Amino acid sequence: MVRIIITGSKGLMGRALVACAPLHPALAVVGQVDQGDDLAAVIGRGDAVVDFSLHSATPGIAELCARHRKVLVIGTTGHSDGERSQISNLKSEIPIVWSANYSTGVNALFWLTRKAAAILGPGYDLEIVEMHHRLKKDAPSGTAKSLAEILADVRRQQLSQVARHGRVGIVGERTAAEIGIHSMRGGDVVGDHTVIFAAAGERVELTHKASSRDTFAHGALRAAVWAVNQKPGLYDMQDVLGLR
Repeated sequence: MVRIIITGSKGLMGRALVACAPLHPALAVVGQVDQGDDLAAVIGRGDAVVDFSLHSATPGIAELCARHRKVLVIGTTGHSDGERSQISNLKSEIPIVWSANYSTGVNALFWLTRKAAAILGPGYDLEIVEMHHRLKKDAPSGTAKSLAEILADVRRQQLSQVARHGRVGIVGERTAAEIGIHSMRGGDVVGDHTVIFAAAGERVELTHKASSRDTFAHGALRAAVWAVNQKPGLYDMQDVLGLR
């Protein structure tokens, strides 16, 4: 039995994790932590921490997990470069699963995006469109960033040099190198992502639409069970699903 502690337990994803956990007989929730609670007081009870709190809280949670040799599954997004570095530096101490999206379907989208980019080649313009609920704080989504990173990697580009976040005014013709990334916010949309490959005469679109947060919760819980049997290192959902 894998014992997990959920941080950010009162948030939208935290509540989904708590609700979905009973459907996973290989694990048990032994702690629920939110703002104002002390993770250090309960971390000894668990084998793994599943973090869906805030990006600013994750580095401290990661350091506490490393100190107590606990597995960490990270579901927060919007981290600064400094926060990412602080967390990544702990990969030699504990297993860390860090994925922009824990949905099995989205991870299939990641795989398909890489394959399509390689097959279609440089003659297609690349655009990413994502939409989330009106309460989401960061943009673009972590999933959209991951999709853009995949496209840039296939084309051997530096994403920071070719990313184009929206367009306004007289911006000139689209360059062949740029990767467009567009964020929409509204209503209660759980998460929609589309990757567009556009060329003269045809267009290929790969789309994933999430209608329930449960799909992310089940994936994160699956990742926690998988990670407790791994060596220290930095993993993502592609590793958990065996898609590497």
